[in-house]
Amino acid sequence: MTTYLLAGGGTAGHVNPLLALADLIRAEEPGSEIVVLGTKEGLEARLVPERGYELVTIERLPFPRRPNLDALRFPVRFARAVRRTRELIRARGVDVVVGFGGYASAPAYRAGAKEGVPVVIHEANAKPGMANKLGARSTEYVAVTFPGTPIAHARVTGMPLRPEITGLDRAALRESAREHFGLDPDKRTLLVTGGSLGARAINRGISGSAPAITGSGAQVLHVWGGLTEIEDPGIDGYSVIEYCDRMDLAFAACDLVVSRAGSTTVSEISGLGIPAVFVPYSHGNGEQRFNAASTVEAGGALLVEDAELTPAWVETVLLPLLTDGGRLAQMGERARAAGSLDGTERLLDLVREALA
Repeated sequence: MTTYLLAGGGTAGHVNPLLALADLIRAEEPGSEIVVLGTKEGLEARLVPERGYELVTIERLPFPRRPNLDALRFPVRFARAVRRTRELIRARGVDVVVGFGGYASAPAYRAGAKEGVPVVIHEANAKPGMANKLGARSTEYVAVTFPGTPIAHARVTGMPLRPEITGLDRAALRESAREHFGLDPDKRTLLVTGGSLGARAINRGISGSAPAITGSGAQVLHVWGGLTEIEDPGIDGYSVIEYCDRMDLAFAACDLVVSRAGSTTVSEISGLGIPAVFVPYSHGNGEQRFNAASTVEAGGALLVEDAELTPAWVETVLLPLLTDGGRLAQMGERARAAGSLDGTERLLDLVREALA
């Protein structure tokens, strides 16, 4: 029996691939033990127990960015987190540590190295986070989602994805998916989403051109996310919903998607072969632009800035694309070639290599 310590959390970008790997391990190795290391503040505090996995928490430790009181306290707090994680590794007989970035990962990487346990790292973004960059220096087992990710010992495995995406047959489900959302089964369909929290620029930029889009003969499914108020255009063919808990069906229903470029989103859309317009989030460390780069370079997607989402852009760029079935089909093929749906299996193969 193998005991796995999966470390990471904070955001969905860290938690979801962790859970995808955990689910595959549980399916293939029902006798193995899985322990998740996280924090009380991150999404893992809710999502991990909900999925039926044991969660052990340590102190949330952001890396200090400037000299202040927190920076002075950090070494002692970090050493305490490493010590507690080493105790956990010994007490539970952990065979391998697999980290996904986030606050819990850095202590896990250090503890695994000190205990002589193999450490595997998965980096979701094309621009790696600090915990993973530091951890990668001391292990050769580093998986990345996107080619060209600047991190030591990188091997491209793709993104671990949930089974409802990897097993999705878009063509077979298209008619029922459109029926699920009350859409016309025969109209070309644009999916608009800014992620779970929405995106102000996407919401306003697309909804403001609703008459032009529907006037072209297309229809829109707009998941606005609840971040900012959006005025429902109130016209036939433009459906606005606040949240979508069946994104698999939304992907099956659409011919083109306008979306942010989070690593999981890019991986799902590209792997499924959906042509896309990616609108990278302009704040933070700019990783979304890099996440979309390989699909854009392959010709499977366009990259558009927030400020470009104007009625003129919709008229001159979006509508000619949305109404060109041949171009959409070509982009879909190129997106699929740039993406993959087997990231979970490939990551587990790397973990098994480390164990061997």
